[in-house]
This record gives sequence, structure tokens and C-alpha cells, in this order.
Amino acid sequence: MESLHKNRTWDLVKLPKGKKVVRCKWVFKKKEGTPGVEEPRYKARLVAKGYSQIPKVDFTDVFSPVVKHSLIRALLGIVAMHDLELEQLDVKTAFLHGELEEGIYMQQPEGFIVLEKENYVCLLKKSLYGLKQSPRQWYKRFDSFMTSHDFKKSSFDSCVYFKKNIDGSFVYLLLYVDDMLIAAKDKGEIRKVKAQLSEEFEMKDLELVKKILGMEILRDRKISKLYLSQKGYIKKVLCRFNMQSAKPVSTPLTTYFRLSSALSPQSDDEIEYMSHVPYSSVVGSLMYAMFGRTRDGVIGYVDANFAGDLDRRRSLTGYVFTIGSCAISWKATLQTTVTLSTTEAEYMVITEACKEAIWLKGLFSELNEDLQISTVFCDSQSAIFLTKDQMFHERTKHIDVWYHFVRDIIAHGDIVVSKIRTYENLVDMMTKSLPIAKFEHCLDLVGVHC
Repeated sequence: MESLHKNRTWDLVKLPKGKKVVRCKWVFKKKEGTPGVEEPRYKARLVAKGYSQIPKVDFTDVFSPVVKHSLIRALLGIVAMHDLELEQLDVKTAFLHGELEEGIYMQQPEGFIVLEKENYVCLLKKSLYGLKQSPRQWYKRFDSFMTSHDFKKSSFDSCVYFKKNIDGSFVYLLLYVDDMLIAAKDKGEIRKVKAQLSEEFEMKDLELVKKILGMEILRDRKISKLYLSQKGYIKKVLCRFNMQSAKPVSTPLTTYFRLSSALSPQSDDEIEYMSHVPYSSVVGSLMYAMFGRTRDGVIGYVDANFAGDLDRRRSLTGYVFTIGSCAISWKATLQTTVTLSTTEAEYMVITEACKEAIWLKGLFSELNEDLQISTVFCDSQSAIFLTKDQMFHERTKHIDVWYHFVRDIIAHGDIVVSKIRTYENLVDMMTKSLPIAKFEHCLDLVGVHC
């Protein structure tokens, strides 16, 4: 409440005729700290229950954790390569800093109703947690502040900012909701940015970065390496699904096992039983996890599992991009169309990977890191030939035209597609079940330590 009053979040007014009132509630949470850095804290947050009736663009995708994982890993790669200083800041009550552009009326918070003004409501002047406008308004204010202090916003991601100093060095800032990472060659530059931010926002200085988005960050500067660990996160996942006492198995899936809709619950009893099994939550929690160690050199790997979907016969697309032996970006998803051969399936995944390679190359280039020509490895020689063949043949004319843009990219020299032995293709573990020896080999290639 002190933060809300200090921020002048609302004015108490009588409700105008014809206006609706948004309800609110208190949300209480214990926030786990970081050992040696931050003690556990008990937090109370006032949350608006419901959104404004005025339609607005949803900016929540700006803070997508899936996208930000790739950006954080990319930034850590730059930090490790150039031995930069890296520190972390937290914005207190971030969403309360945004200025609202429309009138929203909210009931007075429980336990803090003003005497003799019980019939009054809160006319919100600043954004509040729970409002759909809050992420957008907070981001707009932060963006305005950063650009006014000579930082440039990345054209490849709206939450990456950078500034070039007189001596040619760079300062990088990455924002994720209320968490910030600041990297620079000199600690003095980081202190300067911190001071500027503290003048505008109420900040909490976490100093050397230890943890962000559930990833624990360990650093060995003597050998110029950064290590990412999600040991704590995985322990939480195991406890959440009552698996903390489970015994490990050598491989997650047998090579002959394939999923299809025929395995879904059929009878009413099966449907009722599975409604209490958090299958999708488990899968989502596992997909969120990642490991690795960060060094240098960006390389891409692609693979496809032809007609792997037993229900609709669509192929599975998979790609991974690494810096050294650390995966910084990856994807595994069903293709949108049915392909007629393994070559076509591999050709389409090369196209998807080239789009990601162009984005990564552009991002690194903007951050003063020249990746030169990106290399994408594929284990299908026929698919590689197809990417270099500028002629349109009977066997390829049915493929959507937009997939063929990869030919121009390769002909121009922006991307190089090279052959790799199937045994060395680490994406195999994302597109199909593998024998234990190959599975462990793929984990080793991507730098995973379990």
C-alpha cells in the first residue's frame, strides 16, 4: 500500500453514472530467494480482477519467456566471449509505473477502505497488476526512458537495448518484465546505468547475476565459461508432480514407441481418470527446462522425422542453434503441411532453420558481434541439393513458394548448408526416439549434464 500511495496509483472519486467498477483482490506469495544473494520474502500484491472494456493490443508476448530464454543465452554467449561484467537489477512493482490512457474505476482494496468514503471508488491513474494494459504501459514508459538516455532498441527484439560509448565499447541491457541484465566491459558503465535507472524507478540492485527465469548462472572467469543450471527448477517440478522419489531410467522412451490419438482415453471412465492427470503440465514444465555451457561459434543443426504424426501423417521439424556446445535456440514442432518424401520434409526444416539463423545473425550483428556466414548442418544430401537447385521441377512445384526463399538466401551466401553424419546430428533426440548410446551422445554434443 505504501508503494501504491507513493506512486499515486489512484484518486478516490465518486463513481460516474454509467461506469462499471473493476474488482480487486490481494494475492499473497512467498518468493524464494537466491542463496547468498537474497533472502526469501513474503509478498502481498494488489491485483485487479478483470480487464478494461476498452480493447487494446496485448503486449504480453513482448515478455514471452520462451523467446527471452534464447535472448538470455545469446547475451551470455557475448559476455563469455568478451569477458564482460554482468549484473542484475529488479524493478520494484514494475507494472505500477505505467501511465493509463483511459479511465478505469476499481473498488477500494479490502482492509484499506477509507472511513466516511466507503462509497467512493479508485480512479486508476497508473497501471495495476491484473489489467491487460499493464505490460504495455510499463513497457512504453521503460522504452521512453531508455531511448531518452541514448540507448538504441534492437530491431530484432523489443526488449534488448544497447549503447555505444565514445571508446567504442558497448553497454547491453536485456529486460524481462521487471528483471534486467546489464553487461559492459567496465563496471563503471554498469554503475552509471544503475544510477540513471534508480532516479526514474524504484530499483533493487542484485549485483552479480545469479539467477534469472529459473536458470542459475555460474561463472568461471579463469577459463571464460558460463554455466547454466536448472537444478533447483527441476527439483521443484519433481516435487510438484510427486516424482521426487522416482528412480531414474537410462532413456526416456523406447525406440519403437510412437504416440497417436488412438492411445487417448476412450471410455468415460478413462476420460474421467485422465482429467486428473496433469499430463500437459508435465510436458510444458519439461519443455521449459534447459541446460548447457556457453562459449563461442554459432552453428545450426536440422532434422525431420518424415510422417512421424501417425494421425495426420505430418512430419516433425526440429532444429538447434548452438554457441560452442550450448544450445541457445531450438524448436521441435509438426510441419503445417504433409510432405511426400523425406527430402521434402528435410527441405522444409532447412527453410525454418534459415529463418532463425537470419534472426540470430541480425541480432548478434546489431550487438556488434559479426557472425559472418552461418552454417546449418543437415544429414540429408538430397535436401541440400534441393536448396541449391534454382530450377523448379515437377517433384517440387507443389511445395509452397515461400519455402523456396531459402534458395535465394543460400545463393546469396548468407547461409551455408552442409552435410553432417547422422550420428553427429544432435537434433535427432528432438525428432525421434533413440537408443541409449545415441541419446547420450546427443546430450554430450549439446553440453547437457544431468
